[in-house]
Amino acid sequence: MYQPLADKIRPTELSDMVGQEHILGENGLLRRLIESGNIPNMIFYGPSGVGKTTLAQIIAGKTSRRLYKLNATTASTADIRSIVAELDTLLAPQGVLLYLDEIQYFNKKQQQSLLEFIESGKITLIASTTENPYFYVYNALLSRSTIFEFRPISPRDVSRAVRRAFTLCARELHAKIELEEGVVDAVALGCGGDVRKSINAVELLTAAARREGDTLLVSLEDARAATQKSSSRYDRDGDSHYDILSAFHKSLRGSDVNASLHYLARLLTGGDLPSACRRLLCVASEDVGLAYPQAVAIVKACVDSAMQLGLPEAQLPLAQAAVLLATAPKSNSASAAIAAAMADVKNGRFGDVPDHLKDAHYAGAEKMGRGLTYRYPHDFPGNYVAQQYLPDALKNADYYHEGANKAEQQAREYWKRIKGSPS
Repeated sequence: MYQPLADKIRPTELSDMVGQEHILGENGLLRRLIESGNIPNMIFYGPSGVGKTTLAQIIAGKTSRRLYKLNATTASTADIRSIVAELDTLLAPQGVLLYLDEIQYFNKKQQQSLLEFIESGKITLIASTTENPYFYVYNALLSRSTIFEFRPISPRDVSRAVRRAFTLCARELHAKIELEEGVVDAVALGCGGDVRKSINAVELLTAAARREGDTLLVSLEDARAATQKSSSRYDRDGDSHYDILSAFHKSLRGSDVNASLHYLARLLTGGDLPSACRRLLCVASEDVGLAYPQAVAIVKACVDSAMQLGLPEAQLPLAQAAVLLATAPKSNSASAAIAAAMADVKNGRFGDVPDHLKDAHYAGAEKMGRGLTYRYPHDFPGNYVAQQYLPDALKNADYYHEGANKAEQQAREYWKRIKGSPS
């Protein structure tokens, strides 16, 4: 029966695992918990292929509890009931260790069916998810579990797994495997921190290698071809989508042009043109704003060009927009002002529109006192006249504060001159 190479090479000891030094290093919290034998309910959160399932199996091997594995994409409440039925029997005298993969696919009722047995200690739950557990796991289960975040494996650590995989392949095939210089690094770099993906690439490369006698030749060209679509982790519906968008926006706001281009490249490599365009338009008003008001029009033109061109050419006007926004002066005065105004409205502070501002273009408006004392600004010097525009309840509200940039300070001085003159 065929067994994938990634399963054959799966570590059985902590010392054989690669990566996750922040939790499994010599002084890592999770490592100390495992070595103590006191295994709490845990949720492993992180991308695919970084050791979540492997670690669960290692933990099971170090306890006296029977291991059950379920995948939430196919499991049901009936599967949980069948596990519960074995509690306190000879099959599971010490309770069970339940490894529940992809827990985000269990609904609330299915997750709640575990609570009674988790609290009694008869079931120790180790759940894994590629999605943020705070969004997908219900609070009752979260409060009874410890969350450990798994990170993508560094290329250096992936290289160790790649070499072990080639060694195992050579042993099983009773052949020598000759690697062109750079093959290991190409696979390690090209698989985006996913060890499983890198080992699958080794298996593919070994199967497709040219044979010369007892030697299998693995070329660098083949290694690059096998991994060329794997290096960028991006899922439009997953955490990486929001993480990359967040990093893109914050890099533009922080005026780091290189980081801005990096995250733009990751969005475009993932084919997510709409999200990149939307974020650029948002930054133009939210973070550049009145410090360089023309940015909105320029970015809108770049976005329109990108949408008309489509990928891959869309990268050109979007790169122009990203560089412009990253290097432009910044002001959030307008976004802060509307946020303050929105907060008042949402909190019920608005009041009635002053009578002199109400619509007076209908018969009877004059009798109702509408618009009688309105003063038309264009009839006054500088096209300005002082009068109350805010409702009485908010007449002293002060939402907008000019930024320290040149454009807003020039506007401030202009209005200081105009409003300071007699009306």
